[in-house]
Amino acid sequence: MTEAIAQPQHRGWFGRNWKWLVPTGCLGSILLLAGFGALIFFGVTAMMKSSDAYKFALAAAKENEAVLQAVGTPIEPGTLVTGKISVSGGSGNADLAIPISGPKGAATIYVVAKKSAGKWYYSTLVVEIDANGERIDILEGLIDNSKAAE
Repeated sequence: MTEAIAQPQHRGWFGRNWKWLVPTGCLGSILLLAGFGALIFFGVTAMMKSSDAYKFALAAAKENEAVLQAVGTPIEPGTLVTGKISVSGGSGNADLAIPISGPKGAATIYVVAKKSAGKWYYSTLVVEIDANGERIDILEGLIDNSKAAE
């Protein structure tokens, strides 16, 4: 009786390489999705930081003597701005929380503003000191509580 010699099966490219291709494909998809999410997050954050409401609130906090005494100088803005802002032409709304820090501590600027006829009007502009919860109303230090930012 003659024994048949088993012929080796010829596997295709995928059959030979699936052990590294599948994990690499999954990891690549996850990294692509995470990168897209990070791009959206940092794009929205950059948009908020470029808004007039953000710039005005940060400048007002940097000029307020009570804030300078509590946080120290120089005051640096934090990375993670939260809240929402929407602008359409000459109108819009902003509700932001802007983290700031200085040599003496950290704080958060809370901004609520409305844009009408091309100008921002602030209803809330408060700095809350992280260490003790003290709230400094920096609208009081401005000439007019309905101060419009140019």
